[in-house]
Amino acid sequence: MIERTLVLLKPDTVQRSLIGEIIKRFEQRGLKIIGMKMQWIDENFAKKHYTDDIEKRHSKIVRDKLLRYIISGPIIALVLEGIDAVNIVRKITGSTYPNEAPVGTIRGDFAHMSKLHADSSDKTNIKNLIHASGNKEEAEQEIKLWFKKEELHSYKTVHDIHIF
Repeated sequence: MIERTLVLLKPDTVQRSLIGEIIKRFEQRGLKIIGMKMQWIDENFAKKHYTDDIEKRHSKIVRDKLLRYIISGPIIALVLEGIDAVNIVRKITGSTYPNEAPVGTIRGDFAHMSKLHADSSDKTNIKNLIHASGNKEEAEQEIKLWFKKEELHSYKTVHDIHIF
């Protein structure tokens, strides 16, 4: 089943010059970029992405850290399309907590901060490089927030030719 999902390359990805390496991992697995842009978002927009639901599931402290993190620098927003895209992207990305992510995943290879370390400081948050939609419904909502319909494109790749 062809799906779409949102990926955000967070400020630490941009600052560490890992954009190309991370995009390459998605493309190598047959995922197609149908939307991409760089933005430096403000707090109002960040609150639309990290809604009050985050606060309900975690805490105000966690949400505040996420908000500070996501507005600290430019972000690359991507819409990826492919078979079972949401789950494939989550596997490639690895656990939210980098020290728990297996080697071979984006977070396992390039991030290292633990939840314990981040929780021990009110200034530090888990710099985990990337956001990936958690499920199909979340992906649909997030894509609508980050992209206008006309910013999403359709084209054929070699993967399309061999799969369909």
